[in-house]
Amino acid sequence: MSEPKKIGFVFIPAFADWEFGLLSGPAADWFGLKTVALTPGGQPVTSIGGFGLNGARSFHPAENADLDAVAVIGSDTWPSADAPDVSPLLHAVAERGGLVGGICGGTLALARAGLFDGVEHTSNGRDWILKHLPDYAGRERYRDVPHAVADGHIVSAPGSAPGTFAVEFLAALLPGKAGQFAEMRALFAGEYGKAS
Repeated sequence: MSEPKKIGFVFIPAFADWEFGLLSGPAADWFGLKTVALTPGGQPVTSIGGFGLNGARSFHPAENADLDAVAVIGSDTWPSADAPDVSPLLHAVAERGGLVGGICGGTLALARAGLFDGVEHTSNGRDWILKHLPDYAGRERYRDVPHAVADGHIVSAPGSAPGTFAVEFLAALLPGKAGQFAEMRALFAGEYGKAS
């Protein structure tokens, strides 16, 4: 029996509490995947909501050679000069055919790494991403949509779309389970379909 696939979640200070649970929970519980928290230096970080998270590993590529995918979670820190450079990690995963995803401010990490070059992608709005990175490679392939966008091994989403980010990320990582992902979409959409 093969080892379950492993997803590294990139968390930095002021990470967004609401952007990863719909991905990490189903990944581990519904699909039996392994999840690991990556933080600067493997040190604890605190969320926007004030919750602490202990990192299991740093962002160093050698420490993460077993990852099949990496998901960069949004943070108020990504647009700032204090944002860490996770490009070596993202490139290492991408170069071995792994999946790389980013949500909200985490999309800036993918853009800085050049991973949107020639790839359809989205973020928190065209004006928002261009304000922070006006000349990033691939900007002509930006899609101004309210849901996640998957193109090959790259998945991106605005911070308001953790549900579609989770579904598109897992669907790209686990091809052949279309029926289960259709159920996930329906489950997540049900909340809003009944809202008045």
